[in-house]
Amino acid sequence: MMRFSTLLKHPAEWMRNSGPQNEIVMTSRIRLARNLANLPFPGWAEQDDRVDVMEKIRPAVEDLSEMRDAFSEEMTSLTAIEKQVLVERHLVSREHAAKGPGCATVMNRKQTVSIMINEEDHLRMQSIRPGLQLSAAYQSLDKIDSDLENNLPYAFDGKYGYLTACPTNLGTGMRASAMLHLPGLVLSDQINQTIQAANKIGLAVRGLYGEGTEALANLFQVSNQTTLGSSEEKVIEHLDKVITRMIDNEQNARQKLIEDKATMLQDQIGRAYALLRWAHIIPSKEALNLLSMVRLGCDLGIFTGEERESINVLLTEIQPAHLQISAKRKLSAEERDVLRAEIIRTNLKGLTEPDFSDILTPPERDSTEDE
Repeated sequence: MMRFSTLLKHPAEWMRNSGPQNEIVMTSRIRLARNLANLPFPGWAEQDDRVDVMEKIRPAVEDLSEMRDAFSEEMTSLTAIEKQVLVERHLVSREHAAKGPGCATVMNRKQTVSIMINEEDHLRMQSIRPGLQLSAAYQSLDKIDSDLENNLPYAFDGKYGYLTACPTNLGTGMRASAMLHLPGLVLSDQINQTIQAANKIGLAVRGLYGEGTEALANLFQVSNQTTLGSSEEKVIEHLDKVITRMIDNEQNARQKLIEDKATMLQDQIGRAYALLRWAHIIPSKEALNLLSMVRLGCDLGIFTGEERESINVLLTEIQPAHLQISAKRKLSAEERDVLRAEIIRTNLKGLTEPDFSDILTPPERDSTEDE
C-alpha cells in the first residue's frame, strides 16, 4: 500500500497533464453514489454498523485491479492536516474529512480515482481527468462500479434505480462535473448571467470546493443537478454541450477584452506577474486570484504555455494544509503567507517576463494632434 508521504510527493496526474480544451477546462469529474442493500445508510447508522459496512467494502475496493499499491486509510488514522490535504487535492469531501470511526478512503497511485467509504452514502466513487473528458472519466469509473457490483449487494430498485441517502442522487447516482477557468467572463462582468443561464437548464455552478464555497481563482464547478429519469450517457451529453457553449462564451469574452480593454488586461496580468515573482507575504485568496491572471496570460501567449502546468500544481500546493505539511509543523496565518510567497517565487523563477505584443496594437494617431 502507498504511504501518505508518497502520495504527498507526487501531484495528481490530472494536475500535471493537459487534456482537451485545457485552456478553459481544468478537470472533468464523475462521481457515483452507491449503498449496500438492507443496511442503514451512514447518516442513520450506529458506529458498529458503519464499521461493519467498512469491513465489507474496503477489501473489495482494495482488490480492484485499478487499486494495486493504492493508498488506503481509515479517516481516524489520519491527522487533521493530512485530511485537509486530501480535501485540498479534491480527493475527499470536506464532510468526509470530518467523519469518525467506520469511514475510510482508498485511492489509486495516480490520484485519478478516489473512493470514500461511509461518507453520505456507503460508497462515493470519483474519477478525475484533465480537460474536457467526461465520457472517459465515466467509462473508467463504470468498470470499477461493475466490478464492485459483482462482489457487493448494491441497494437497487427496479423503478427508482440506485438508492441513495439524498433524493437528488436517486436513479443513476451519478454527478458529472467540470472545473472551468473563466477569468474572461468575470473580468467582463458576464459571469452572473452565465451562472443564471446554467441554473435555468438544471445545472449547478459552484466554487472551488463545491457547494457553499467561493469561486476563488476564477474557477467554477459546473455539474448536473438531478440523476433520476436520465441515463448516464444523456446526462454527460447534455453537460458536454453546455460546457462547450461556456467555452465559446469565455473565448469570446477574452477576445472582446483584448479588443476593448487591452490596457486593463495588460495591467491585471502585469501586476499579477510582479506580485507573484517578488512578494514576500501573500494570503491564500490573493495568491489564487493572481495565479488565475498568470494562467490567463499563458493562454493568451503572454507567457510561454509550458508554465500552465506549474500554475495548476501551485493552485493546490499553496493551500494552508499543504504548506503546514511542507513546513512539518503548525504555522500561524502570517507564517503561512510568508511560506506561500516563498514557494511561489521558487516555482515561478523561470517564468519569462510578460510579452504583450500580441494583444496590444498601437493606438491610432489622432490627426488633430498636428493642427
